[in-house]
Amino acid sequence: MFSRFRIRDFDFKLVFMTIALAGIGIMVIGSAEPSLRNRQLAGAVVGAALMIIISFFNYSWIIRLNWIMYVVNLALLLAVKYLGSDGGGAQRWLELGGLRFQPSETAKILLILFFAQYIMKYKEKLNTVRIVGSCVALVAVPWYLIYKQPDLSTSIVVIVLFCVIMFAGGISWKVVVGVLVVAIPAVALLISLALQPDSKILRGFQVDRILGFINPEEYADTTAYQQLNSVTAIASGQLEGKGYKNNEITSVKNGNFISEAETDFIFAVIGEEFGFKGSMAVIVLLFGISLECISVARRAKDLAGTVIAAGMGGLVAFQGFINLGVATFILPNTGLPLPFVSYGLTSLMSLFMGMGFVLNVRLQAKKTK
Repeated sequence: MFSRFRIRDFDFKLVFMTIALAGIGIMVIGSAEPSLRNRQLAGAVVGAALMIIISFFNYSWIIRLNWIMYVVNLALLLAVKYLGSDGGGAQRWLELGGLRFQPSETAKILLILFFAQYIMKYKEKLNTVRIVGSCVALVAVPWYLIYKQPDLSTSIVVIVLFCVIMFAGGISWKVVVGVLVVAIPAVALLISLALQPDSKILRGFQVDRILGFINPEEYADTTAYQQLNSVTAIASGQLEGKGYKNNEITSVKNGNFISEAETDFIFAVIGEEFGFKGSMAVIVLLFGISLECISVARRAKDLAGTVIAAGMGGLVAFQGFINLGVATFILPNTGLPLPFVSYGLTSLMSLFMGMGFVLNVRLQAKKTK
């Protein structure tokens, strides 16, 4: 389980980018909500330490416990359903031993590790109906539990993450094209039905968010309010920004025109205080982490390592894109944190732990000339 690795194979670049991004998050959270900065700092320190420790554990041994991970994942999600605490109209949090965390965040990492072993075990039969069907069934159960919390945004992330995992696992292009041919019109039809009066597919606030995106002028005082103010804040930062913790009365943040500025709309604070330069620094770091994970996936010693690294890269890329899309009003409002930046200890530490496995994949990567 513990293997000897060469320090020169350690991916210091990935470590630097994740810690730099988390450092930006700590600083900006200190401006958005000063009382939360120390908690985020503590979470980042513990998370970074866990990332380094996990990087020296042989992932090939750990993922042999994939069925235990799957059962624990379901147990936590079921516990949320029956024992979870409410917040913001949703039941997504669980309190154990005085610790409050969000199992849907850890579920993403556990699913990546589970399918890494499962797909590698059945890699020769991956494109058969039986194995594809079993993979869909296995992801459907935790997906349903997350969706019913309700957590539509995270359930969408799980679907995309599953697609990335299957693609990295080597699913046939014929299957991919076939699924797209069916899925694209099906999703369009589903959205159309969901927006109909008295539809039960989506909850009222979810429909309002979509309508607010389609017609922001009509919903400027309700569901489109935060996104419109977010765009104003980002634009007002211009090239250099208004400065860290500025006290300008024209500041959107200082005027409390954005609720949850430390979580879902943290990018608005970055844009306003650090301008285009600061915003681009965050985007480049997110892009760099995703690309580095893909690079590790291409050099992995086995299919399981490829799935782990590609899954983590896809998670950071997609979740980052959604958060930035919401903050800049190119996507409907959702409740996804910006990876490594937004306040949220469960998300932060889960991502750090996931990156620890990517680092171990890199330590065992195939040697190149």
